[in-house]
Order: sequence, then C-alpha cells, then structure tokens
Amino acid sequence: MRLLLISDTHLPARARELPPQVWAEVAAADVVVHAGDWVDVALLDELEERSKRLIGVYGNNDGPALRARLPEIARAELDGVRLAVIHETGAKQGREQRCDARFPDTDVLVFGHSHIPWDTVAPSGLRLLNPGSPTDRRRQPYCTYQTCRVENGALTGVELHQLPRRG
Repeated sequence: MRLLLISDTHLPARARELPPQVWAEVAAADVVVHAGDWVDVALLDELEERSKRLIGVYGNNDGPALRARLPEIARAELDGVRLAVIHETGAKQGREQRCDARFPDTDVLVFGHSHIPWDTVAPSGLRLLNPGSPTDRRRQPYCTYQTCRVENGALTGVELHQLPRRG
C-alpha cells in the first residue's frame, strides 16, 4: 500500500495549486494523508475526488467549512499499522515523549504545522513524520512531501521528496 503524506498546503494563500509532481503522487497513492492547514475547502473537494482514499485533519488556519468536514485527530488502521494524524504536536523539544504519552496505541503519527520535515522514532517505537509543505517552504531550502509504504503490517520506504523551486 503506497501512502502520500502532505501538510500545510495553504491554498490559495501560498500557491494557486498543488505542484504537478504532487498530483502525480496523488494518482499513484493508495492513501493520501493531509495533516491540516488546507485553508480552502476546494482542495479538500479535489483531493476527495482524485484520491483512492483520503485521511485528513484540520489545522489552525482552517476555518469553519473545513472544521465541519474534518476531525482534529484522524485514526486509521492500514494493513495492521495504526496511524494517527494531527496538525500540531507542540515544540520540537520533548515531542517524542509528549506524543508517546498522547498516542499510546499508535504506530505512526503524521503531523504538520511547522513546515519542517521530521522523521524520528519515540522511545515506544512510535514513528513521527512531518512531510513539510509542498507549497510553502518558509525557512527550509525546498518545499517537500513524503511517500512511504505499508507492507505486511509495517511502515517501510519512508522518503522525503524535494520539489523544484517555483519561479
């Protein structure tokens, strides 16, 4: 099972649309995970239409229309892997310990908010992933997203992808 992880798309505030490379990944993915800060409900509609399966949450920049359709925390079991998605996890210091305590029955936690890619493992074995942002790099050198696979009850092949700079 192929997963595409994205967050902090901020459409149309930070870009007019998702980059073509991300849309190609949407088409290839069995599951698209969006960790919040969509900003416009039009992207949710389009991802629902174009994804085989979409798991998403709202972020701090998402208004009432998105909050009415998305949870703060999403959970799913994907081929034996217990996934949770949330927008914010707080400061980077102590993140693994906080998330261990808050998500004890979770194998993989996908989060966003910082626009900073993240891939660590908490003491319990919880994998924490932040795909960065495909549209707003902030202080990062590139806009990014992640892909991975779920195979035989395990997360494999986590890869961070850098997008070409716009303009």
